[in-house]
Amino acid sequence: MRVYGRARVHDLLGDFIVYRSLAPLDPRLPGLPRLREGIGLAPGLIPRKSSPEYAQVVVSILQEARKLNGNRGPLMRLVYIGDTRVNDGIAFSNLCQAGGWRGMAFIGAEDGGPARLEVVEEETGTLVFSNRWAGLEDFPRVSRDFPVDEQTVVVIDLDKTLLGARGRNDHVIDKVRLKAVRETIFQVLGEGFSEASFTRNYTRLNQPEFHPFTTDNQDYLAYVCLILESGLLSLEELTTAIRSGRMRDFTGFLSWVDARVETLPRGVRRVHEHVRTAVMDGDPTPFKEFRRNEYRETVSHMGYMDDESPVHDLLTDEIVITHEVKQAAIRWRDQGALLFGLSDKPDEASLPPSQLEAQGYQPIHRVSTHVVGG
Repeated sequence: MRVYGRARVHDLLGDFIVYRSLAPLDPRLPGLPRLREGIGLAPGLIPRKSSPEYAQVVVSILQEARKLNGNRGPLMRLVYIGDTRVNDGIAFSNLCQAGGWRGMAFIGAEDGGPARLEVVEEETGTLVFSNRWAGLEDFPRVSRDFPVDEQTVVVIDLDKTLLGARGRNDHVIDKVRLKAVRETIFQVLGEGFSEASFTRNYTRLNQPEFHPFTTDNQDYLAYVCLILESGLLSLEELTTAIRSGRMRDFTGFLSWVDARVETLPRGVRRVHEHVRTAVMDGDPTPFKEFRRNEYRETVSHMGYMDDESPVHDLLTDEIVITHEVKQAAIRWRDQGALLFGLSDKPDEASLPPSQLEAQGYQPIHRVSTHVVGG
């Protein structure tokens, strides 16, 4: 591993990026509000990354982005770079189907074992799974009958792929998010906050066993941890209710809390009202205070270390750009491909609120950080 200077995601992708709201950062591109009716999407619903509706919206955005690049011909092929076998695999398949494209996907996640490359042929395209991000160097060999040119779009997952590579640097992203949850709950509860109980609650509920309850949504998890810390019920009472089926889902939990809202401390009651209203409005990112704290923590962990810092220290404490992904993207861009970034990260955790923007804070993709790779 070595350091390859500094860079910004913007240097590679410009503003051709969408976050969870499906509102492109480039204002020239159509977003979900303009595209919703055309794909028959229900009002207020924001599709998640693994849904077919998400793919339909993204394909429409990509087709318009291609026109902005000066290419009027149709897109024919998709290259997808991600880090999760299931979610990114599904997103890749949906995009291929929605666009009518041939596809190649590279899914990377380092695990410390012997280097291996697995090639899986599916109806929608070819997926290459590697336990080394350096496996991207072998990707052209696997895809030699798959030209990457002006008729190709390269879609790059941002979180734990281009930034904070899974298995190498992703723990910093997790650490930042956990710190943001902790800070948010402390801001609400003050002296009523217990570090030990918070850590126990968060760790337990962040396990796959409880994903059907939280839908693996960190906003929901942060809110649940706040309610537990407020003393309304214990972790044991909640997990027992979930396992028995008495507490089936997060909306049921919201209703349960709502029936007891008058017993909550004033600050917790205020958060509950905001979260409940946002959930009822179909907002998948209802805990805004948490996500704003996550944004601040994220930018504070990007590019803040000295250029002479050891690679180990950078990978341990800084969110860095993945050199292998960056170089592959540059190569494909030089071959004429359109580059576009996708992230399921909430906009509120990626863009500065107006008061911070006035102080000079930048969107995450415009923040300079170190580039690290093999």
